[in-house]
Amino acid sequence: MWLELQIFGFRALWSPFYLLFVLVLASVYYYVTGPGRKEGEARPSIIQQVLFYSGIVLLYTIKGSPVDLLSHIMFTAHMTQMALYYLLFPILIIKGVPVWIWEKVLTVGGIAPVMSFLTKPLLSLIVFNGLFSIYHMPPIFDFAKSSEWAHTLITTFILFTAFCMWLSVFPPLKRMDRLSPLLKIGFIFANGVLITPACGLIIFAGSPIYATYSDGGAWIQAMSLCVPADVLSGLSGTLTGPSYFSAMPVLEDQQLGGIIMKVTQEIIFGSVIAYIFFQWFNKEKDTIDPLPGTVGTET
Repeated sequence: MWLELQIFGFRALWSPFYLLFVLVLASVYYYVTGPGRKEGEARPSIIQQVLFYSGIVLLYTIKGSPVDLLSHIMFTAHMTQMALYYLLFPILIIKGVPVWIWEKVLTVGGIAPVMSFLTKPLLSLIVFNGLFSIYHMPPIFDFAKSSEWAHTLITTFILFTAFCMWLSVFPPLKRMDRLSPLLKIGFIFANGVLITPACGLIIFAGSPIYATYSDGGAWIQAMSLCVPADVLSGLSGTLTGPSYFSAMPVLEDQQLGGIIMKVTQEIIFGSVIAYIFFQWFNKEKDTIDPLPGTVGTET
C-alpha cells in the first residue's frame, strides 16, 4: 500500500505546513519553559518535557504523517486516529505543561469562569461523549468529510471537549480537583459505557454506513481535504475508491475500525485507572499509622 500512496505526492503524505505548525508549538513550549521563564517559574521536570514532546510527536503522527491520508482511505485508520487524538494526546499535553502555565492560561480575562463551568465532571463527560457519538452519525460524518472548514471546526471542537473531560481526571490546579480517586475511576468507567453505543453502531451495522468510504464521489470529496487539488484532479480518472488501495471489503473495514476504537479506548482507560489506583494506594499507604510494634519506645 505504501508504494500506491506515493501517487499523492510529498505534500499529501507528510503535510509540511502541519509539520511547521507542530514545530512552532514545540519551540514556543521550549522558549516559555526555558529561556523565557521569569523568576519564580519552575522549569518543567524531565518527565513533563518527555510527555509534552511525546504529545507533539503523536499529534504530527496522527494528523500530519501518512496516517492522516490513510484515515481518508480506510475507516480502520480513521478510528485509530480518533482514539489517539481524543483519548491519549490530551493526557500527554495536560501532564506535560507546568502548573504555572495552566495558572496563567486559566485566569486570563473571562476564561476562568467559562473553564470552571466546562470542566465540571458530569457536564464534560456528557458533552464529549455526546459530540463524539453525534460526529460518527453517518449524515454528520459525511458532511464533515465534505468540507475542509467543517471538518476542521468539528474535530477541533471535539478535541477541546476532550481536554475539558480529561481535566476532570488530571486537574493541573488544586481548585479544579473535584473528584476523589474513587470517583475518578467511576468517571473513566462511565466514559467507557457512554462511548460504547457509537462503537456498537459501527461494529454491528449490516452494511456500510458511511458514503465517504463506500461511494466514489463522496470519497474523492473527502480526499480533497488532504490531497492538493491539482494532484487529485490529475488522478480522477485513475482512482475509483478505497478499494484501489485496500483489498479489505468496506463493511469489514468499518467493523474492524469500530473494534479498534473500542479496544484502544479500553487499553487507554485501563491504564489511566491503574495509574489513579496506584497513586491513591501509595498515598493512603503513606498516611497509615505505623503498627505499635514498629514505634520506638522511650528508654
